[in-house]
Amino acid sequence: MTEKMLAIMKTKPAYGAELVEVDIPKPGPGEVLIKVLATTICGTDLHIYEWNDWAKSRIKPPQIMGHEVAGEVVEVGPGVKDLHVGDYISAETHIVCGKCYACRHNRYHVCQNTKIFGVDMNGVFAHYAIVPAKNAWKNPKGMPPEYAALQEPLGNAVDTVLAGPIAGRSTLITGAGPLGLLGIAVAKASGAYPVIVSEPSEFRRNLAKKVGADYVVNPFEEDPVKFVTDVTDGAGVEVFLEFSGAPKALEQGLRAVTPGGRVSLLGLYPREVTLDFNNLIIFKALEIHGITGRHLWETWYTVSSLIQSGRLNLEPIITHRYKGFEKFEEAFELMRAGKTGKVVFFPHGH
Repeated sequence: MTEKMLAIMKTKPAYGAELVEVDIPKPGPGEVLIKVLATTICGTDLHIYEWNDWAKSRIKPPQIMGHEVAGEVVEVGPGVKDLHVGDYISAETHIVCGKCYACRHNRYHVCQNTKIFGVDMNGVFAHYAIVPAKNAWKNPKGMPPEYAALQEPLGNAVDTVLAGPIAGRSTLITGAGPLGLLGIAVAKASGAYPVIVSEPSEFRRNLAKKVGADYVVNPFEEDPVKFVTDVTDGAGVEVFLEFSGAPKALEQGLRAVTPGGRVSLLGLYPREVTLDFNNLIIFKALEIHGITGRHLWETWYTVSSLIQSGRLNLEPIITHRYKGFEKFEEAFELMRAGKTGKVVFFPHGH
């Protein structure tokens, strides 16, 4: 008789998800089965839960959700030699082909045939999950599971913040959602000053302060461009990091950055964005980086080292911890309302 487990599944093409009982999967060639110790909600998971236009175009229910994970290897599939039962791992959630033009130029983070856990296949919001062995990242034994699960999104924040020089640079961060909060932590750990955060949610502005932001501004009540101008004695910020995915925030940030400054864009926009490219970008000679995923595997080394250094202030970012999956709907609705930082599930209750 096949053993069963609980999983959060997108069962139909509509709003929401369901907690269902399914078979514990068996690892195939090149795969391992992990006991999920911790898994965290990402903005992508929220899009799937809400069933927005992107999700409608990409997701094929029924499918287990989730991709950010830390777990213990409990079974090893055929052909796996570098992992063993008992290994404590996280997972790079982008499965790359290794054969396309981008991969052959060592740009695995933009592989043209990428598949993603919980998006193109079953994910990790479950008691047990399958991970391709080539996507496993071994963790030090002492790293808390919630921190180990955070390494995947933290890699996005690291690539955003460290796409150029940051130490001693004045920095504007737009959006203090979970990724923006991680960005604040990385910027502060890397020596950025001052770090100014623009965020409309009072809950998240308070979190930004706890994580280390030097200034916070509500863009619905104050002009963030004027705020930045005042803080920087008229110069504007050297670095602009866009996490919000809000077109207005993008425009404000481009106005606030100093000529010759650096811009990193991670937020995804709900529609096409119209900008005054001449005056906001070209005549200002801005250096602009589009950020997607993480560099494989360079960023993972950076992330692991930053966590182990103790320099990252991650604890305020984790605002909700759930034992088991039973309250998953509450977790998603709180996240929708902007009343969370990072949300962690401990599937086995601890």
